[in-house]
Amino acid sequence: MPALIERNASARHSIALETVDATHLAAVRKRLTAPQRRALDDSGFIAAPGTFALINDASGKLVRVLAGVSAGDSFGALSGLPVTLPEATYHLADESVLADPRQAALGWAFGAYQFTRYRRAKRAPATLAVAADDLKKLQPLIEATALVRDLVNTPTEDMGPPHLAAAIKQLGKTHKASVREWVGDELLKANFPTLHAAGRASYREPRLIELSWGKASHPKIVVVGKGVCFDTGGLNIKTGDGMRWMKKDMGGAAHAIALAGLIMQAKLPVRLTLLVSAVENAVSGSAIRPGDVITTRSGITVEIDNTDAEGRLVLCDALTYGAEQKPDLMLNFATLTGAARVALGPDLPALFANDDALSADMVKASRAVNDPVWPMPLWAPYRKLLDSHVADLVNSAPSRHAGAITAALYLERFVPSAIPWMHLDTYAWNDADRPGRPRGGEAMGLRAVFEVLQQRYPR
Repeated sequence: MPALIERNASARHSIALETVDATHLAAVRKRLTAPQRRALDDSGFIAAPGTFALINDASGKLVRVLAGVSAGDSFGALSGLPVTLPEATYHLADESVLADPRQAALGWAFGAYQFTRYRRAKRAPATLAVAADDLKKLQPLIEATALVRDLVNTPTEDMGPPHLAAAIKQLGKTHKASVREWVGDELLKANFPTLHAAGRASYREPRLIELSWGKASHPKIVVVGKGVCFDTGGLNIKTGDGMRWMKKDMGGAAHAIALAGLIMQAKLPVRLTLLVSAVENAVSGSAIRPGDVITTRSGITVEIDNTDAEGRLVLCDALTYGAEQKPDLMLNFATLTGAARVALGPDLPALFANDDALSADMVKASRAVNDPVWPMPLWAPYRKLLDSHVADLVNSAPSRHAGAITAALYLERFVPSAIPWMHLDTYAWNDADRPGRPRGGEAMGLRAVFEVLQQRYPR
């Protein structure tokens, strides 16, 4: 059952869902019958956010739901209801107290998501009937978010580098885009040595997948995603706790794939290149070692300080290749550093940009669409932390200070300053169930980036 349906004749028997806050509860009570008021009082409902009360008619039939909300939080207003209300179809009552009903509907849809590849859903979510125009605008965002969640939630055995490639090929087929890939030693022949080195220890060969779409005459944008399908840490192996959820280390690729789908579905007037570096950071006799030096596609030499800093290795060759196309804009998503989580926690992707106007647009858009990001500095004095005594730079600073910043500075070395570029260091995960944010894979920063692209490249 879909989370949202069009409010038309088929939904005419839907149940009214009225959002109310404590300020307006008295006025709502006046519209109820005496028995309904008594039942409401007996329930203890005081319109606290996240609570609801069922209103029945004289025959006991459910005719209305009162949902407590904070009037300023449209996005979160309904997000906990799809899996707690009785299974039925509802519509937002005209009397509702909400600043933005469309955002409320989006929150509802996100709250209805369930990952059911390996087990049945505990129950079917309730459905919300919305206006046709709202459904048209929201459905692509709902599908893109579900795609990110599905890709990240799928364990590595079923979501390795070949599976990521298959997802991109299916996307290309859907939107008539061209797709090609370089696999295994083809990466060396095509001069992607750093990407190859980061993934060569796995029995599933590393690969770079490229999707191209749009008219050549349109402004070019390049979207790059980190697709580390599992991260053991390599020879600098992680602890068991640190490795437990590393199936999600391809979350950047999931975001990039979903964004590409949004761009193509919206038919933005751009020439799109999607690049996904897909590897497993495994342990074997062919694994890269601390102290090894790699000559990257750009010619910059990199000394491996820590094999667990592989994300920047799989990205740097892709960024160099993307920059060779001289795009109007380049961006990447990556689950890159634990340091970003220490600084900002799990909910806020760290945003780095080499263009102040681009960064400002992102922050503004993130607030407008309730998809928060937090700007962080590309602090040039910290570049010295990446100095190597045998190569041009190290892949990981020996100090734990400013880990998210030094990782971003590493990536910046592979992006010409003339190309506007932004890097989102995202967690791509919810550690616990919350309304609208079920435990597991999560899209973070996706809608904000898409909003910026729609503003920069209007149809």
